[in-house]
Amino acid sequence: MPRDRHPSPPLAPPLPPVGRASRSLAWRAVLWRSRFVVAALCLGVAAAALTEAVRPPAPATVPVVVAAHDLDAGSALTVGDVEVRHLPTAVAPARTYPRASDVVGASTAVPVGAGVPVVPGLLVPDDVHGPAGTVVAAVRFSDPAVAGLLRPGAHVDVVAATPEGAVDGTVAVRALVLPVPDVTGTTNGGGLLGDPGSTDPPPVLLAVSPAEATALAGAAAAALLSPVVVP
Repeated sequence: MPRDRHPSPPLAPPLPPVGRASRSLAWRAVLWRSRFVVAALCLGVAAAALTEAVRPPAPATVPVVVAAHDLDAGSALTVGDVEVRHLPTAVAPARTYPRASDVVGASTAVPVGAGVPVVPGLLVPDDVHGPAGTVVAAVRFSDPAVAGLLRPGAHVDVVAATPEGAVDGTVAVRALVLPVPDVTGTTNGGGLLGDPGSTDPPPVLLAVSPAEATALAGAAAAALLSPVVVP
């Protein structure tokens, strides 16, 4: 039998399965539609990284002992009366206690509110003590020269008067005048006894009841205080 001299045309490549092609097109469509989401995520990550890079560092802090709750004048401080907080250095008082153990056992000279830093000026000096049941209050009288006239051991009534001269009442009765510790040469200014470098007369230290100490602290803010020597 004679052979056909014209070769048969080449066969067309087989078509891919319909299912596989559909899945490929579907994935391409998903990726195309999600390109905006991916771009947004990338921008978010970049923005977060930039914010973290330019954020200012946290301010420096120092440990400061503060009152854990309201304290009356004459309170003997215990571990439960104080706590340590970290305050920014820029706002922390110049002279503070960093550890609760530094003040436990000391007594408050004036009422101290909750959260107020416990500084030396709020505490009774170690070498000043009144009779049992009393607390030590530092009082500045309206006439500064009075401080030099009162002698330790004397008893005084403390009278409060308005700036206009009207008597507002007696805020302490038979308060005992205590000796003032020698603060010459110290550098701890601003305490209960004031600044040792000041030329003003020091305050008078009086042994009074805790209630009288509170009354004195309140009266000192709005009234003029004067002593009356009594037997």
